[in-house]
Order: sequence, then structure tokens, then C-alpha cells
Amino acid sequence: METERGNKLTTWKQIKDNVYGEVGTNRRDELERDFESFKIGLLLKKAREEKNLTQEQLAQIVEKKRTFISRLENDGSNMTLKTLFEIVEKGLGGKVQISIQFE
Repeated sequence: METERGNKLTTWKQIKDNVYGEVGTNRRDELERDFESFKIGLLLKKAREEKNLTQEQLAQIVEKKRTFISRLENDGSNMTLKTLFEIVEKGLGGKVQISIQFE
């Protein structure tokens, strides 16, 4: 792909392939997993804000510490499914849907 000036553009996929390796390599798979965890944290934060809850209020509802909620929102990794269900269902009044893809 080129710009009007003839400069070549690099796609995000090309950057990930060059820096982290192609899909299926250990480093790239780790990047993709980390990104999915990050997205979960962002989704939790967005849902909490839409419910007009502070981190402290959500933490009280699910009987966790505010710092725990903060960590999840900033990096959703290392969260158990039980905790995810508890926060989404008990704390935010939502439902969790999980899908698994096989290639």
C-alpha cells in the first residue's frame, strides 16, 4: 500500500508479524492473549462507568478491594473465570458469554 507521495505504508499486521512473529509462534500467541486480557479489562471499566459506579463501589458489591478492581481494569490477565462471572453478574448486572475458536 502506498500514500499519495509514493511512501509505503506498513499495516498493523505487518508490524506484529515483524516484531512478534507470525500467528502461531509462541511470542505472537502470547501477544494475542495479552491483548485479549487487556480488552477484558477495558470492557469491565466501560461497563462500570456506564453503571455510574466507582471502583470502590464495585469492589464493595463483589467484596473485593478497590485496588483489585483497578488492576483488573488495567490488565485483565490472571483473573479467574469465577471472578469474571462474579464481577459481571453480581457487580454489573450483566452476563458473560465466552467463545472458543479452533483453527
